[in-house]
Amino acid sequence: MNIRQNSKVIAFVMVIIIVTGVYINSTTNQSEVVIYTSVDQIYSEPVLENFEAITGIKVKAVYDVEAAKTTGLVNRLIAEKGNPLADVWWNGEIAQTILLKEEGVLTPYSSPEANGIPSAYIDMDGYWTGFGGRARVLLVNTDMVSPEDYPESIFDLVGYIENGYSVGIAYPVFGTTATHVAALYAELGLEDAEQFLMDLKEVGVLVLDGNGVVRDRVAQGMIEMGLTDTDDSIGAIERGSPVEMVFLDQGYGQMGTLKIPNTVGMVKEGPNPDEAKMLIDYLLSERNVADLVDSGWFQLPLRDINVNQEYFDASGVKGMDVNYVEVYEFIEQAKKDMAEIFVR
Repeated sequence: MNIRQNSKVIAFVMVIIIVTGVYINSTTNQSEVVIYTSVDQIYSEPVLENFEAITGIKVKAVYDVEAAKTTGLVNRLIAEKGNPLADVWWNGEIAQTILLKEEGVLTPYSSPEANGIPSAYIDMDGYWTGFGGRARVLLVNTDMVSPEDYPESIFDLVGYIENGYSVGIAYPVFGTTATHVAALYAELGLEDAEQFLMDLKEVGVLVLDGNGVVRDRVAQGMIEMGLTDTDDSIGAIERGSPVEMVFLDQGYGQMGTLKIPNTVGMVKEGPNPDEAKMLIDYLLSERNVADLVDSGWFQLPLRDINVNQEYFDASGVKGMDVNYVEVYEFIEQAKKDMAEIFVR
């Protein structure tokens, strides 16, 4: 091989080395973000894949294990506080997010995409933001109850039971029913809220094993109505059951119904802060909220945006004007009281 040929070979090899080096460097240094989420993977994974496709940022997601519910990831975040592995926390509810703020796991970030979200759904210090979710409703069997006979207020239920209607609630020590009771504590005060629940117990409200059981009993005509969530209710409607959702306390001067938002927060000293902010911005965006309504994970946006909600007017639902931090502070007291009142 002559000197010229040898030079060409060397030059070609150098090009290969340089190109390969650039490729390796670009792949190993690809931007990434780590998110822990309690949201069902069937709903959260497509959202994260969309973000990845749009931004090119690799998303590493840790999903909740059903057996551990939200508590498993919350405990993991607390345990990792000294050496955070996650960047973003996306929660299907709010209480555990407030706990993470109290434990020093989260750090403030005020996203520009939160514009239009009512202040009630945004932490006053910027540690978390609510961006859509579900609401508490009364599910009514339409074969058993005429529309003109629907209750208008949650407080009507005591009289309805006295008049022979069967009304079910989930055991109010767990889940959204416990949160609903805590919201009543925050709205009415301890004494009045506890008296209302004691009245329900006294007249014979049916205490069932969960919101899904309440839904199924109503859908099957075993009871006439029951308190549950919008997501459970829509499931019954989509299966063709003879049911209708009633949003209680919607009139002038009435307190509204409880809305339960998803929340997102930024993990303190997470490894990828810039990417974390971009992902939070995307999650809070109107486009993503609309997509989550379309997918069925959200039933309600928390702000006035155009969404395709075919089962009710999402913009017309009046929520309770409660401080969610105060609701959180009442939860343990509410659970303790409800365990005593509805002893099993």
